[in-house]
Amino acid sequence: MSIRLRLTLIYSAILALTLIVFGAALYTIQSEQTMNALKSTLIQNGNGLAQSILGRYLNPNPNQNPPPRPLNPPIGIGTLSGEQAINNLRERVITRVLDANGNLVAIPFPGQEDTQALPLSADGLKALQNKQVWWDTTYLNGDHLLIYNNPIIFRGNVIFIVQVARSLSEREQSLAVLSRTLIIASIITILVAFGIGWLFAGFTLRPIHNITQTARAIGNESDFTKRVNHTGPNDEIGQLANTFNSMLTQLQDAYQRVSRALNMQRDFVADVSHELRTPLTTIRGNLALLHRTPPLPASEQNDILTDLEDESDRLVRLVNNLLILARADAGQSLTRESISVREIVDDVARQARQLDRQREIIEDVQDINIIGDHDALKQILLILLDNAIKYTTEKITITAKADGQQVLISVRDEGAGIAPDVLQHVFDRFYRGDENLDDQGFGLGLPIAKALIEGQGGTISVESQLGQGTTVMIGMPLLQSKNSSM
Repeated sequence: MSIRLRLTLIYSAILALTLIVFGAALYTIQSEQTMNALKSTLIQNGNGLAQSILGRYLNPNPNQNPPPRPLNPPIGIGTLSGEQAINNLRERVITRVLDANGNLVAIPFPGQEDTQALPLSADGLKALQNKQVWWDTTYLNGDHLLIYNNPIIFRGNVIFIVQVARSLSEREQSLAVLSRTLIIASIITILVAFGIGWLFAGFTLRPIHNITQTARAIGNESDFTKRVNHTGPNDEIGQLANTFNSMLTQLQDAYQRVSRALNMQRDFVADVSHELRTPLTTIRGNLALLHRTPPLPASEQNDILTDLEDESDRLVRLVNNLLILARADAGQSLTRESISVREIVDDVARQARQLDRQREIIEDVQDINIIGDHDALKQILLILLDNAIKYTTEKITITAKADGQQVLISVRDEGAGIAPDVLQHVFDRFYRGDENLDDQGFGLGLPIAKALIEGQGGTISVESQLGQGTTVMIGMPLLQSKNSSM
């Protein structure tokens, strides 16, 4: 069962329950009011008739006994009460006068009506003889009657019983009409409300339907660029749509990262295979030469062994570089310690000068401390200086200065620079520009530096212009400077 149908049924059930309670209350109130109105009429007529009988028929002299009960056939009530009392009776009111034992004494119009007394039960007669009024309902000649029995008391004794009755048929018919009207009106109201509720629930749940369609489309097409188009208020459904869109944005980013990672992994495997194939092919070919018969001359064998040693060293360097990248990609934590920038730059510059004793390396370094991993930072600077020495013959300048909450360390050469189309790929693994294809490196230096620097919470960037040189700049979190600590 759909949410739309459930909401509509719940709404209709609540309305139906409300209408039932309202109809029952209205029916009960109408029933009570009509019954009270009938009783009030009967009491007024019964008491008035009783007072007329006492005032007309009985001698007001308290020393005189009341006359004996009239004999059958019953006399007219007007004889006992006077004609005016008969005229005062309401229309459709049935009257009878009984003696104290329940025998019929008088009727309104002798000879024109049935002389039968209105029904009176034994309990009712007993209550009347005990000077209490008695209400009763009964069926007489197929008519449902409400009977008011009122005792007429004279000198402490019950001498007559006045019966006043009225048909309940009219009341029952009006209540039946009211009941049918309420039932029919309630059914029509519920049906109309069900239709309106169905439409309203559909309109309200339309954003959820849109979310469902969007989710289904994303699942079928794997297109995380789709979004739920919600233009309504920022209610619960609006918040759901916004949350769903936010989740889609995160999924899109994650999907793109995974896609890029898979592409990089495929490219990485292909590049590694290519880089490994060259030295392994060389090693295999040289080993085959050593197994030749007759053997090669000793001088050629020494050259082959030298090549084998060089290619083995190359494989070791490649494996070490791959291991560094793998550790960085795996998020292996680096130490966070205070590092003196001046000391580590002096150490790295000294080692770089040993690679090229004729190269001028200028240091312009402030005496400041940073937070990072000493060995990783040293390896980064060695990579940058090694590239600068390898690709330029001009002087190299190393600068380090505080800039806000970080320290900027730059390595600048004055070489030929890097072409713009190459510059955007310098951090790609195994990438080497066309001018560097003869280089024995693997194209992993700057990618390793980038992975290590980002593992310490730092940044790295490259700026270069053709004919003006290249600057590699890294940013590291500042710990403190010696001047500020004084």
